[in-house]
Amino acid sequence: MSENDEWRLNYFSYYTEVEEHFQRARGTGLFLLSPLDWALIESWKHAGVPLEAVLRGIDAAFEKWRGRKQRSQMINGLGYCAQAVIKEAEAMANNLPSPGAGGESEAPFPIESVRAHLEKARTALHSAGGFEEISGGVEDLLSALEERFKDLQDLDLRLTALEDKMAALARTRLSDDDLLGMRKELDLQLRPYRGKMTADQLSRLEKSFLDRRVYEKSGLPRLSLFYIS
Repeated sequence: MSENDEWRLNYFSYYTEVEEHFQRARGTGLFLLSPLDWALIESWKHAGVPLEAVLRGIDAAFEKWRGRKQRSQMINGLGYCAQAVIKEAEAMANNLPSPGAGGESEAPFPIESVRAHLEKARTALHSAGGFEEISGGVEDLLSALEERFKDLQDLDLRLTALEDKMAALARTRLSDDDLLGMRKELDLQLRPYRGKMTADQLSRLEKSFLDRRVYEKSGLPRLSLFYIS
């Protein structure tokens, strides 16, 4: 497998690779990640943190934890690994393989799966009502899927841009109480990790977490190819 093929496969298995690696490092395969953990993974993905840096950071964090003479509690969230992940990303910054222009590399999933994913999203948007612009954007991508499939990274970026528009629109339709409840939940879950993250990390994490809650509350689909089932 070429570096470009490997990059593509890693790009679209980002979530599952991180989840499984954290479970192995923790030694508890049935451990479930929290909504905050998933939002943190998403924030790393959107920030362009390489998968390898995340996996190395998890290992480094657990190695440091196991080296302590006194361990008051188990590592129960990815937030504990945040600093180590960023250090690994910085260390790799000048040695990243180029993702390449795409086009000829083997895709990580067939075009039929992408088509089904987008059609399902379009149907969900129609059912939700009031998201005609987003639905139209998905329709445009569907109509040109044969061409778009040649560059899955570009396709995913377009879908992520539509997600951002969708979240912004959906947020305006939620009540103040709904938004306040989401913010309180976020603050509660973030409390143990605020001292371990930079302001930029916290900002990205907050956006990912709140967007996820908005999608769930509004019954909206995730558009990114990371959510192909």
